[in-house]
Amino acid sequence: MIRRGLGKIPTFSGRDSLSQFWMYAGAVFGLAMASWVAVFVPTMVSIFVAMQKFAVEHPDQAEIQSGPGSYSISIQGNHPELTPDFGGLMAALSVIVAVVVVLLASGVVRRLHDRGKSGFWALPTLILLTTSMILAPRVFSEFGKGGEPDMRLFWGMILNNFVYLASAAILLVQLVQRGSVDANRFGDPPLP
Repeated sequence: MIRRGLGKIPTFSGRDSLSQFWMYAGAVFGLAMASWVAVFVPTMVSIFVAMQKFAVEHPDQAEIQSGPGSYSISIQGNHPELTPDFGGLMAALSVIVAVVVVLLASGVVRRLHDRGKSGFWALPTLILLTTSMILAPRVFSEFGKGGEPDMRLFWGMILNNFVYLASAAILLVQLVQRGSVDANRFGDPPLP
């Protein structure tokens, strides 16, 4: 199923069954999650190491608390050098999301075709996701510089994300329903 999905990336015609689509989509989402962990964890570990070093070098500005199963560092004051590069993290997430979109776009269209729906049903979700991926690095890059984000841009992104979630839910409902058992305007039912 995965090899089939990869081979059909440029094919936006025809139909995909539930199992054909979801086996492939599951593999793509798994790869995306592994990629995000590979980007996120090293960044967070380096920030934690920098905070520990800062706490040791500046005991008057930091407090370390540890106990059974817990460890925390409290740092007083504004120290932008200890803030993760949220802009960089969001840019990396945007690249991962772009790859996922490329890998899944034709499969989503074929799955919609199996339901007798046009691939344009996925367009609002794609537009809203793209908007979020453009806005997020801009909003979060200010945190890494120790600045304040543009709150109009921030609230615009939040509103966009709510509408995106609603459109994604509608799309998901379409993707999880059974397809037409007979031929439809997009072709014959997919072979198993």
